[in-house]
Amino acid sequence: MKHPFFPTIIGGIISFVIFTFDFFQFSLIEKFLMFASFVILPLIIILINDKDQTKFQKKIYSFITVLHFPAALLSLASLMSNKTWETGNSAISGSLSLAWLLFTFLLALYGLLLISEKKEKIEEIAIGAGLIYFFIGGIWYTLYQFQLTFLLVDPTVSALSSVHFHFSSAIVPIFIGMLGRIMVKKSWYTWLVVIDIIGPILIAIGIVFSKPLEIMGVSIFACNIIIYSTYLLLKIRKSTKKSCGNLLLTLSSLAFFSIIVLSICYPIAKRYFSLTILDMVPIYGSLHAFGFVLFGLLGWILMTYYPNKGDN
Repeated sequence: MKHPFFPTIIGGIISFVIFTFDFFQFSLIEKFLMFASFVILPLIIILINDKDQTKFQKKIYSFITVLHFPAALLSLASLMSNKTWETGNSAISGSLSLAWLLFTFLLALYGLLLISEKKEKIEEIAIGAGLIYFFIGGIWYTLYQFQLTFLLVDPTVSALSSVHFHFSSAIVPIFIGMLGRIMVKKSWYTWLVVIDIIGPILIAIGIVFSKPLEIMGVSIFACNIIIYSTYLLLKIRKSTKKSCGNLLLTLSSLAFFSIIVLSICYPIAKRYFSLTILDMVPIYGSLHAFGFVLFGLLGWILMTYYPNKGDN
């Protein structure tokens, strides 16, 4: 039987090649999009596998599992058609990206089914919302590949929006939902979920219509991650069980706090070391994608499906 991490390992090798070699001629944003396609999404597929699935959920889940790798390859071909092969035809790159749009649509459908079946559990609503946000990321990616201007949003901004929805907007609700599965519910947890679902919507509307609204959305979204990371660290510290999952979740939370510290220190560094925001983007992106998101997903998978792995 194929190991559940096999698609992620193959995707990791592909992502390493994309990040390492200039042959692909991708921008950093496009490289992170491919990392999401080949590494993050296979881990999401593992994480959402549930023994209590209904027959329809099982059917959708099987489609998701089968479609993922072909869709990821076609999304890569979509980028390569413009950047590597230089076809100069957005219709070709856009058409190739539709496979990824279909895949993210199936994720959203699975998320809706999860919410419908377990609507009394706020943590499941959070996970379902995260899966739906992947579809919004897929829409922005397709708009970017077709080079379409939507609601006066430039295609370059569409790429940024796609990255945002493939990482923060989708991942954070899922993480908070996973936390809800293992914690004794607190009165503030419901608000954490509600604000976490609203935050990405405010950010998206703000990008299109209002910079202050975008800033407000980013601020409350960041505050939610701080609450999640702090509570998770405290919970892990109190735990008597030492495991690989706990270690990875700790590293994930510390990666986010590192981003906060760097953001605070950036104005000082800019003054004394002539740094620009473009110099910081690779650092922020790496800490978020490889630290907070990747370590977090691996940690929750180990905590959920391999709870005794790495115990001392």
